[in-house]
Amino acid sequence: MLETLLNKDIELLIYLNNLGTVQWDGFWLFVTNKFSAIPLYLLLLYLGFKQYGIKKILIAVLFIVLLITFSDQTSNLFKYGFKRLRPCHNENISNLIRIVGNRCGGLYSFFSGHAINSMAIAVFFGLLLKNKYNYLFPLLVLWALLVAYSRIYVGVHFPLDVFTGMLFGLLYGIIFYKLFNLFSKKFMK
Repeated sequence: MLETLLNKDIELLIYLNNLGTVQWDGFWLFVTNKFSAIPLYLLLLYLGFKQYGIKKILIAVLFIVLLITFSDQTSNLFKYGFKRLRPCHNENISNLIRIVGNRCGGLYSFFSGHAINSMAIAVFFGLLLKNKYNYLFPLLVLWALLVAYSRIYVGVHFPLDVFTGMLFGLLYGIIFYKLFNLFSKKFMK
C-alpha cells in the first residue's frame, strides 16, 4: 500500500510540475523564495503591534521564533529519518520534471520545510489577529498554499511532502498560538 501511495505521489508530481510554463516560472520562483515574504511579515508585525502594543507583539515574536525553530527541526528530523530523495535528486524521475531555477536544495525531501513554516506562520498570525482582521486568516492560508505549491512547481518536493508539511504547520501554528495565549494570560496581565 505504501508503495502504491508513493507511486501515485510521483505521478501527481510529474503531472503538476509539468503544468508549469516559462511564462510563470518567475512568479513561482518569487513565491518560493523565503525572502519574498518579508514585506508580509512586516505587515503582520505592524498589525499585531496596532492591536496588542509593543510588549505583547515582542512576546509573540519570541513565540514565532520558537515555532519556526521547532518546525525546521521537525522537518529536518523527518528528512534525515526517512531519507526520501528530492525529485530533483532522484535519477529515476529527474528527467521527467521541470527543475525551475537550477537549484535543487538539500538531498532529502520528506517533508517540506517551506510548507510547514508558511502554514505555521499563517495559522499563528491568523489566530492572533482574527478578532480585528477576520478576513486575514483565509488570505494567510491561501498564501501558505501558494508557497507550498511552489515547491512542487519548481521540482524540489513531492505533493506528499508538501501536504504533510502543511498538516504539521497547521498543528504547530495552533499549538504555539495556544501556548502564547497561556503565557500571555499568566504573565502579561
